[in-house]
Amino acid sequence: MYDMNNLKQLGKLGKNAEKAMKAFQAFDSIALEEGAIPVKYKELMAVAVALTTQCPYCLEIHKNNAIKHGATQEELAETTFIAAALRAGAAVVHGTHLMEK
Repeated sequence: MYDMNNLKQLGKLGKNAEKAMKAFQAFDSIALEEGAIPVKYKELMAVAVALTTQCPYCLEIHKNNAIKHGATQEELAETTFIAAALRAGAAVVHGTHLMEK
């Protein structure tokens, strides 16, 4: 199912939901632009979220953008383990709901 060529279909998706697509693209652009948080760190956050949601398209796009904005292989590796720790931590703390009071 994962094929970067599928992204070519975004145009068709947008034509079928033009208003929503334009709003999403504007929101996405603004959220990831330079601000109080530099773009490099925003892209590393996006990589961490993509690892957590397991979106291969997002991983490819945001990994490349992070590198373009100066992220190193070491930063990408640490980002991976931050995402893994938080994902595992969520399972652990949700386990508390299984315990009898």
